Amino acid sequence: MRRRTECGRRLFYNALIETSNIERKTMTRRTSKIAQFAFAAALIGAASAPQAAAAREFVHYHSELDPGSIVVSEHERKLYLIVDQDDAIAYKVAVPKAGKEWSGVVQINAKFVAPDWTPPEDVKHDHPELPEVIPGGASNNPMGARAMTLSEGQVAIHGTTQKMRKSIGSAASYGCIRMLNEDVVDLYDRVAVGATVVVEP
Repeated sequence: MRRRTECGRRLFYNALIETSNIERKTMTRRTSKIAQFAFAAALIGAASAPQAAAAREFVHYHSELDPGSIVVSEHERKLYLIVDQDDAIAYKVAVPKAGKEWSGVVQINAKFVAPDWTPPEDVKHDHPELPEVIPGGASNNPMGARAMTLSEGQVAIHGTTQKMRKSIGSAASYGCIRMLNEDVVDLYDRVAVGATVVVEP
């Protein structure tokens, strides 16, 4: 990130000192380049600044997927948000536990802020004490601060409860991808409905 920041400063400094010496068309092209740099910096800004969530970092990651796509690596227990062909934001996550693993290509089909949660049948079977619905924002709601439902099955990328934070980085879920609340809020703000999600073993 230091290299990108220094590069941006040089572009900005050069644009300032050349304003009075170059033609308007040339200046317009330089301004456009600076604007592009600023847009990229905004996209990755939260990952480059110090964060409360140690699970989030800006990394080199090669992918042919479109920016805004997501790759979940179950064996790494990480979620990668594609920034460009060679860069991504990596988030530490909890992945499905043994017997609940899955892989494939799906899409984000909806986004929710602090949603209510109805336990799926398999969860209800293992935990019959759970209520039929846990309201959004409740301290025991496993969806946490945000949820992005996926187009296959009853699974989502979502936050967590305070009690389950320690599960991040493990294989613990019934099929969902579980994140720290501060990280799922960050991801929620960066992705769109329809984004591709690739889940790899």
